[in-house]
Amino acid sequence: MNLDVTWIHGALGEPALQVHRADDHTYILRQNKAVTYEAPFLYLLVGDDRALLLDTGATAEPEQFPLRATVDELIGDLPLVVAHSHGHGDHVAADGQFADRPHTTIVDRDLEEVRAFFGFGPAPDRLPDETVPFELGGRTLSIIGSPGHHKAAITIYDPRTRFLLTGDTVLPGRLYAFDYPMFLATLDRLVAFAEENEISYVLGCHVEMRRRPGRDFPIGATYQPDERPLEMTVEQLRHVRKAAYEVAGRRGVHRFDDFVVYNEPRQRDLLWLVGKGRLHKLIGRRPR
Repeated sequence: MNLDVTWIHGALGEPALQVHRADDHTYILRQNKAVTYEAPFLYLLVGDDRALLLDTGATAEPEQFPLRATVDELIGDLPLVVAHSHGHGDHVAADGQFADRPHTTIVDRDLEEVRAFFGFGPAPDRLPDETVPFELGGRTLSIIGSPGHHKAAITIYDPRTRFLLTGDTVLPGRLYAFDYPMFLATLDRLVAFAEENEISYVLGCHVEMRRRPGRDFPIGATYQPDERPLEMTVEQLRHVRKAAYEVAGRRGVHRFDDFVVYNEPRQRDLLWLVGKGRLHKLIGRRPR
């Protein structure tokens, strides 16, 4: 599995969207920091009968973010399911680009729509602690309910690549746990799943950490040289769970080498985060 790649990070002359072919049927896409500071990663998994696009990024306009054209170039007229790791705006913005695409299903971000489409059982106000199969044709994914960051968040396991796609739940960056008990339960479930299945990489949707341990880029940064790698290990996943339990009784911001835990962040925590980002923008960091 090829993850030997240097990701676009906001330098001059970079494309709006980077495509990396992990194998002949698996693509990782990254939006440019210069287009949106969120710079989310998207995942395109191709089966014999249909493909799954996980997330559509943070920009709606095809002129700025040609996601539909890129996907069509990669998969032709193969039927497509557009789904989301969760429903926050930086993961659903380009859904509209696929509205008129033939043989395409767009899974709405709404909790009940996600539950019904993937076949999850009932649970109050969130996806249940459940794993369900999802077939692409010769490629059966496992869809794991992963509330905590978002009530309709999912994690996807692909046995072909052995990727565990964790959305915003686990990534080298800021882990916003808005429902902390659910966040802990999800981490327990993901670690247990990783111990029962072979995992090559844990892959989230953002990189926000510098290579220097414990240091994240300021929110709003449009240029991120010297980023940490996107891919994380199962051992790092275990470390996320261990760290999360260590700070379970303390709301607020807690820094670790590979990530930052936001335990049910208070308004002052988020205002401080935004304030530091604005200061960074005011000082200015010109890309090279």
